[in-house]
Amino acid sequence: MNYILFDEPLTRLNLLPFTFTRPVSKIRIGIMTINEKWELVSGQKTSVVTEEYLSKKYPFVFSKKEDNIWINGSVLPTASLFKAIKALKKQEDLKSGDTLIAVNTGKERIEDFIGKTKSIEWKGVPVLKINHLWDIFTLNGAALEEDFKMLTKGKKSAKISKTNTLLGKNIFVEKGAKLECAILNSTTGPIYIGKDAEVMEASVIRGPFALCDGATVKAGAKIYGPTTVGPHSKVGGEVSNSVIFGYSNKGHDGFLGNSVLGEWCNLGADTNTSNLKNNYSEVSIYDHFSEKMVTTGLTFCGLMMGDHSKCSINTMFNTGTVVGVCANIFGGDFPPKFVPSFSWGGSGGFTTYELDKAFETATRVFERRHKQFDSVEKSILEKVFSQIRKKD
Repeated sequence: MNYILFDEPLTRLNLLPFTFTRPVSKIRIGIMTINEKWELVSGQKTSVVTEEYLSKKYPFVFSKKEDNIWINGSVLPTASLFKAIKALKKQEDLKSGDTLIAVNTGKERIEDFIGKTKSIEWKGVPVLKINHLWDIFTLNGAALEEDFKMLTKGKKSAKISKTNTLLGKNIFVEKGAKLECAILNSTTGPIYIGKDAEVMEASVIRGPFALCDGATVKAGAKIYGPTTVGPHSKVGGEVSNSVIFGYSNKGHDGFLGNSVLGEWCNLGADTNTSNLKNNYSEVSIYDHFSEKMVTTGLTFCGLMMGDHSKCSINTMFNTGTVVGVCANIFGGDFPPKFVPSFSWGGSGGFTTYELDKAFETATRVFERRHKQFDSVEKSILEKVFSQIRKKD
């Protein structure tokens, strides 16, 4: 079978700014991205159907020889859910209420079968599905525990140095990881330390927690789960219930709570996020789709920052702040609760962060991680920039 992950249109819009630069299924929640979860549970590579300007980086593969199984990219897999999907016959779909989970179109494309397939209702445990920005951190604990089971099944952890203090037995360390003189408490949830990752001395970590491949926890950090630090990211200071996609830095003191950072972000020293309003009322955040503030239903909600955005030292983010793609924030006082993509400035006002300047920064940042900011990456940001300028 050929497995294809599709973007649910409304969900993709609800998940902006993160889906400006990636398909829904490339969002990291738990330990892995959603598409990595499906590849692990299926044992096969997947492809994605997404926006045309993203397709060069995230190509779509359609098979004329095998049955094509189209899977909702916002749904998180389990072994039992995949079993039900694999059992679908041609022209059958699997639903959970109004949510289309998957459809088998045989040798045909999905658009030819909308409304024509026989529906089968999913009767297993409720599916985990991300619909809004805040779902990424609110569902992170459940996703992390499920990923931990899948990734560690039948495997043995690498040896952990005796200089560490370990509480609980739910700790797994991949080969090449370094841990010395840290406190790891897995009685509150599993702790996963990826390949070649490092936890520096005097760090205190409470699970559920994932430190992905090549990532670093700086010395003396305090981390409360459920928290995920994506590949090749660096974290220091205090972090609580947050998700960092990858290649991003919060390397210094300061608090990050109930927040999500995309890729290639950097928080300056002593940057702090508020995750609770002074009057303890429900947090509202900016919604790119409706272009207005929407309620989250949450008391705790911090910062949502899109790819390639940066802030200077001592930045203070209000409760429920949304920052777009390629924003550069600096200056005293609180910036507004919504900072559009390609903004340059702070509380005193913003100008446009022009493409050539943004590309210069991105090129340097990529080079620091021995990667190339190529024409494909540029074309994605050019498209995002053009979308923003049209609204202006």
